[in-house]
Amino acid sequence: SSAVQRFGEAKGAIELLLGESYARRDHVALVAVRGQVAELLLPSTRSLTRAKRVLSSLPGGGGTPLASGIDAGFEVAKAAAHRGQSPMIVLLTDGQANVARDGSHGRKQASADALDAARAVQQSGLPAVVLDTSNRPQVRAADIAAAMGARYMPLPRADAEALARTVSTVADEARSERVV
Repeated sequence: SSAVQRFGEAKGAIELLLGESYARRDHVALVAVRGQVAELLLPSTRSLTRAKRVLSSLPGGGGTPLASGIDAGFEVAKAAAHRGQSPMIVLLTDGQANVARDGSHGRKQASADALDAARAVQQSGLPAVVLDTSNRPQVRAADIAAAMGARYMPLPRADAEALARTVSTVADEARSERVV
């Protein structure tokens, strides 16, 4: 199906990012957004092998607790900053939240919660990239990126290499802002 193909493309983009991160000796963490809550699948690590293993076993489908995922990624990033690292959030989503922070189902509250979580990231000043994994660019994913203060990239226009370049550019910009 189209959704399976899109998920495969997103995984390919993540694999390339993992390779780039490994080359730069960066730490990575993976948070899955599925079911009722987000789950930290891979705590911060430099192990490319571990990251690829976790990614390959990542199933798709089910509910999308997007606010929970943004919150979990934000917590991981804050912990990294506390350790003196320079974290960045890379969110792959179609923006279609359907599970609210309280676990209830419904797009309206889930979307409002996701925007609220995204605003918290923007207020922190953490650099972020939102990769829209839909077949066509979606307003909801663009809205999440805007609320997060993130660079927005629709996957239909961005191959894995373009994504890696964008993430590297955002990371370099964030580093240069901290140096000034």
